[in-house]
This record gives sequence, structure tokens and C-alpha cells, in this order.
Amino acid sequence: MSSQDHPVSSFQNKIKSSWPYTLAVAIIGFISLWVRTLPSDSVFLSDGSVKFATNDAWYHMRTLFVLLENYPHRMFFNPMTNYPNGSYIHFGPLFDQMMAITSLILGMGHPSSQLVYTVGAYFPAVLGALAVIPVYYIGKYLGGHKTGILAAILIAFAPGQFLTRSLIGFTDHHVAESLFSTFFMMFFMLALISAKEKKLHFEDVFNKKFNVLKEPFIYSVMAGIMYSAYQLCWPGGSLFLLIVLVYAIFQYILDNFRNESSDYLGFTGIVTCLVSTILILPFVHPDMGFSLYYYSWFHVITSLGTMAGFAALSLIEREFKRKQMTAYYYPLLILGAGILGLICIKVLSPSLYSLIINAPSTVFGIQQGGPSTIGEATSIFYSSGVFTLSKAFSNFTTTGFLASILGMLILAANLFRRPKPQEFLLLVWSFFILLAIYGQNRFAYYYSINVSILSAYLGGLLLEKVKWGELDQKFKSTVKSPADIPEALKFFKVQQILAVLLIAVFLIYPVYAYAMLYAVGSNEPNEPWMEACTWLRSNTPDPGMDYNATYEAPINGELFNYPDTAYGVMSWWDYGHYIETIGHRMPNANPFQAGIGGRRASINETNQPGAATFFTAPSEKEASAILEAIDPRSDKAGSRYIMSDARMATEIFGAMPAWTLDTDGYYQAYWTGSQYQNIPSTRYFNSMEAKLHIFDGNGLKQYRMVHETEAYQTDEAGYKQVYNYFYGGKLSEVDTGYVKIFEYVKGANITGTASPNENVNINTTILTNQGRTFGYSQSTTADSQGRYEFTVPYSTDGPSTGETKFDTAPSGPYVVSYGNTTKEVKVSEEAVLKGEEVKV
Repeated sequence: MSSQDHPVSSFQNKIKSSWPYTLAVAIIGFISLWVRTLPSDSVFLSDGSVKFATNDAWYHMRTLFVLLENYPHRMFFNPMTNYPNGSYIHFGPLFDQMMAITSLILGMGHPSSQLVYTVGAYFPAVLGALAVIPVYYIGKYLGGHKTGILAAILIAFAPGQFLTRSLIGFTDHHVAESLFSTFFMMFFMLALISAKEKKLHFEDVFNKKFNVLKEPFIYSVMAGIMYSAYQLCWPGGSLFLLIVLVYAIFQYILDNFRNESSDYLGFTGIVTCLVSTILILPFVHPDMGFSLYYYSWFHVITSLGTMAGFAALSLIEREFKRKQMTAYYYPLLILGAGILGLICIKVLSPSLYSLIINAPSTVFGIQQGGPSTIGEATSIFYSSGVFTLSKAFSNFTTTGFLASILGMLILAANLFRRPKPQEFLLLVWSFFILLAIYGQNRFAYYYSINVSILSAYLGGLLLEKVKWGELDQKFKSTVKSPADIPEALKFFKVQQILAVLLIAVFLIYPVYAYAMLYAVGSNEPNEPWMEACTWLRSNTPDPGMDYNATYEAPINGELFNYPDTAYGVMSWWDYGHYIETIGHRMPNANPFQAGIGGRRASINETNQPGAATFFTAPSEKEASAILEAIDPRSDKAGSRYIMSDARMATEIFGAMPAWTLDTDGYYQAYWTGSQYQNIPSTRYFNSMEAKLHIFDGNGLKQYRMVHETEAYQTDEAGYKQVYNYFYGGKLSEVDTGYVKIFEYVKGANITGTASPNENVNINTTILTNQGRTFGYSQSTTADSQGRYEFTVPYSTDGPSTGETKFDTAPSGPYVVSYGNTTKEVKVSEEAVLKGEEVKV
């Protein structure tokens, strides 16, 4: 055996020849990490606190701290949100476990809170930077090192959602999804390439030909591990099993038409799915049934079903070849077997059948009703119902998105020759993710991977046209160390330099420029919400829950048993995690879209109590009935506090009626002289949200403002101007507290007598913690015997021990007036909280 053929020498030669590319990928990775940490100043604040980018990021930090407090047990059911029901957590366990393990190692078993916050902040940036590795290898096995390096550069700077979701402080599982799904596709691709090159057959398994099986087996096992890691970051990971299965069906058909063996494909698929089935089993919650959103038997069945699919496709292929049947019958038999399988599933498990049938529309279909108001769930190709490419261009750059489409067209054209398995896999993979972003733009962080690879694939084809391979060979023979690089530059030809310039100008520079625009910190939560939630935590009664404890989920459909001191905080679902994680209080609605109430298209015929129905309620009486209905088990309301911000009252109000499927009449078209403009209507001003935020709760009987934050410039003043101009109002046309906190109380009953049927008024001036004043008033008519009654929510004596430490209250007593008579009335906090009578 010559030294050239010796395994050790061969391995050393491989290392020597690949070191420039390894070094290049490492440098690209560090640059990628640098880009993702640019907004660090907006994450680590001067006072030492850490500000995470999104509500889900705050929630992940909550689950991380609970995990560390109870390690290794994590929180699966959380009763401190979606009060009074609690929420099962659909977040996968792996993302939090990785952060926890990192924190425990760095903290030598006892990490400080500051260390945990730091790990959580940096984690998405590190995972985003690591994406250059699988992208490089996928590119390499598509078009050589040049394509791999270009793909790594493009994903390092990829703008849009992939970058924003992997920036420092964006502590969410999305970047982990992208990373592990890409590693899965990389190892699955390597397994296919290796098995096909070695001409693997199933007989090799029985004949124990380990030299043939070893490499494909290792890659297949790694593919199964990475798929499991991906799925343990997001329960919806079955999407990639669908991609692989669809690819396999068409690859089997192509191989059959060409009279080629597909055993390489069957072996890879079976091993991969078997490994993933074994690894997902320990995380299944049997009580979840066949749920797509939680780890359930659905995830086991899909892995086993896909494995059975690979086995069946291989078996059918072998029978075809053994009986020398016409190749055209093969796809027909596959179609028939698929239909028969669905029929069997429908008979054996209608719930699983329904989930399988409806799952594609959930991912690929455009959302309707309330879900259509979720920003990340809207189609990337539509804005206000109008088709547009602007969002696609801003996420992937114009040239990047167009290059991805052109790349898929070229890969599709290659089907007429003998495409490599990796090329066909990339085509199917990219097509399905393109369909996914058509349904929901959130999958843009997946498609950035495909755009980078497809763009690099095009760039690689261009470099092949200018004979880059010859240049590469000269480099390899000349460059033995970094010192040899200057000497090798003389091998460049004009056409090669022009090709590099084209790639740099049209592919690399746009993503770099967009990346610099996107690499900025988040403004969420803004300062008012931070301040309001901090105030809530310090100035409202303890709900009696152990914040960092893990709780067992109720069994047999029972409801969680809360202590008598528990209560909910009503706000729009966007802010639920802030209320819980910063305020340590229990929101009624949360960003899991739990507690919203209303109706879902074609599901609920009547409105369910929740945030949507409460804030759109046309009267205080109906709104209070909704709060009472939220918790039917108790004689107390399901919410004690209501938090509203200026966006809820203006910018995003339209999302609330969308969840009730009753959107007409809240706004009306008004001709300004040059164009029509939608302005709020009477129905809007009668809504509970408007009563609370626009009118400060004036005149409401059981809702009192207890705190407001500093005013920001919003559309609030404009809404008040509309009310004054069109509806004869007398509101001060200024912006008030950005976030306002109200308390739902029984209210004190002020009673007295006047002349029969006489108009009676009550009023006082409310002084807020911001030094702002507004009037509170009610009017009524005495009955035939002269009796009148007012229910008022404010006390004039200040807070009581153990109750709300409100800093917004009347600046003096109530004044009751009728005819020429005026009387001052003081109301105790006890009377307000207990609904006691105060006689005038």
C-alpha cells in the first residue's frame, strides 16, 4: 500500500486540502456572530437590566428560570397564564434545556440571574451564526466548495426574519428551528449521497457489509437526531417529514422509470425515521391525544408512518422489478396505496385523520378571521388583500428572492436529465417552504436558508461557466500555507474577476446592506409597558401562586384549583407574557392566542367570553357580564384588573372585532376633500375599549383607573378630535397615559333622596399619578318617591392595607347636585370593594 492510499495519509491530505475552506467558514461564522450582536447596547441597559426583544423571548426566560429552579424538571402546564384555565406550553423543551445546561456549566452549577440573562440574550445570536456550517456543506455537495462558501456568506448576512429572530435578545426557538432543520436536511442529503455512491442495497444489511453501510448509517442516524432536535424545539416539525416523504415518493418514481435501485433512499429513510421515533417517545404526553401543537402520539405516528412509507415504497419497487412490470403503473399503485392508507386511518382514528387532512391548510393556507390579524401568520405575498412582492423583497432582497425562483426553475429543468438526489431534494424542500411563506410569513426565517443555497447554486453555475474549477485546482496545487495566497492570485482571469464582481454586487452586497438595516434592537416592550407591569407587580395584591414552581396539569378535563386569592388581568393577548413575566400576575389572554374568546370561522356559533368580546362589548353591563362569565366556578369575576394601551384603542383595535367575526360599523368612510379616510364611528366609541382608554372610564360604575404611565404621541388625540367634531364631544384633544390600568370593583352605592323625577348628578375630579386631571360624572333621575342611587368605583379615603395601592384617585369628595342643592360625599375604600351603601 502506497502512502497515498494509506487511510491516515489520505485523511491528512484531506485535512490539508480543506483547511482554507474550514478557515473561511470559521471566519464567516464569527462575522455572522458579530452582526447578530450589534444591538447589544439596546439589550443590556445602563442600569444593568436586560431587555429581551419579544413577548415570547420574555416567556422563554420565564420557562428557563423555572427549569433552573426545578432542574431537570421543566414547566409543561402553566396556571399563571390564561386565567382561570392555565395553558399547556407548546414550546419544545430543547431550546430551554440548551440554555439551562450552558448556564449551569458557566455558573459551575449555581448560575446567577445575571449570567442566565446573559446566556439567554446571546443564545439566538450563537445559533444563528452556527447556521453557516450546514448551509456551507449543503452548498458544497451541490456545487463544490465555491458554492458552499458563497452559501455560507449569504446566510451569514441574510436579512429579514432570519436575522431579526437570531439577533441578540431575540430569545426564541425560531432560530433553533432553522438551525436544526437545516442540519437535518444536510445529514439526510449526505446519507443519500453516500448510500448512492456506495451502491447500497438492503442485502448489504443482511450480509453485514459494514464498509458499505457504515457511512450512510452514521449520516442517517445523525439525520434522525437532528430531526428530533428540530422537533423538540417546535412541535410542528412534522412539516419536514412531509417534505422528505414527498421528495421520496417522486425520487422513487424517477428511479423506477430509469430502472435504478432506490434501496439507498429506503435505507436512509427507514434509519432516520426509526431514530427520530425512539428519541421523541420520552417527550410524548399521552393525555394530549393526537395533537399537532403539543408532543403527542401524533409525532410518534408521523415518524412511524413515514418509516412505513419508505419501507412500503421500497417493497413495491422490488416487486415491480421482480415481476418486470410497466413502470407507469408504479405511481398509480403508490397513489392507490396512499388513498387506501387514509381510508384505514379514517376508520381507525377519525381524530388523527382530521388532523392529517387539515394540517396542510394550517401551514400553507391563508388565515381567516381573527388569526388573520396575527402579524406573523399573514401571507408574505399579500398586504390588505392585495398581492405584493414587497415583503418578499424586504426579507430576502430583490435579487435574492428572484435568484431563488430562478434556481428552482433550473433544478426543475434538470429533472429531464439525471439530477443528483441532493438537487431534487433541494427543489422539493424549497418549493414546500415557498408554499409555507405563502400561508404564513413567519416561515421566512426558513426560506432564508433556501434563498441562500439557491442563490449560491446560481452563483456556482456562473463560476463553472468561467472555468472556476481550473482556478481551484491551481490554487490547491500552489497554496500550501497562507503565505502562498498572494502568489496564487496571478491565476485569476478577467472573466473570473467579472463573475466574482457580479456575484458580489447582485448577491452579496444586497444582503449585507439589508443586514445592516435589520441589525437593530427591538423597542418591545416599550418603556410604558415595562413601567406599568413593574407597578402592577409592586402595587397589587399577591395572587397566592408560587411563581417559580412547576404545577401538575389537571386530569380528566378538570380545571386547575386556584387559591381564593387568585385573580386575572384582562388585556389584549399581545401583552399577556409581559403581564406574567414582568408583572408576575396572571393574564386572561396570552400570545398563545388563549383567552381571546370570540368566534373562530366555522367553529363556534356564539361568542365566547374573553379579551375580544370584553373590549368590543357595547356597554359596561355586557362587559362586566363577560368578566363574570370567564370564571363560572367562582362568585368573583375572572378579571380584577384591566390594562389598556393606546395601540389597543387605535392602531390594533380592528383586530378585536375580527376575532368575533363581527367587524362592521366600527369605522366609516369620510370624504376629506381629496380622498376617503376611515374614521371611528359611534359603534367604536360605545365599545368598552373606547370607554376605558379614550374616555378614561368616565361614568363607568365598576371600573376605576388606578395608574397610568407617561403619555406618548399616538393617534389618541386624533380619535378625540373626531369624537368632538362629529359627535359633539368635549374631550381634551391630547394624548394621555400610554398604558392605563383599571380595577374592576363592586363599587360603593351612594343613595339619597331628591324631588320625585328630578335629575341628579354626581361628579368629582380624578388626579392621576402623572399629575393629570379628568372629570368623573354620572347622571340619573330620582324615582317617583325621590330616591336615587349611584354606583361609583373610586374611594376618596385612599388605599387599604393588602389591597390595591392606587396612585390615581379623586382629588376631593364626590359632589351630588340636584336643583339648587349640592352635597359632598366621601366614600371609603371598604365601601368600594365590598359594594356597601353610602347614604347622603
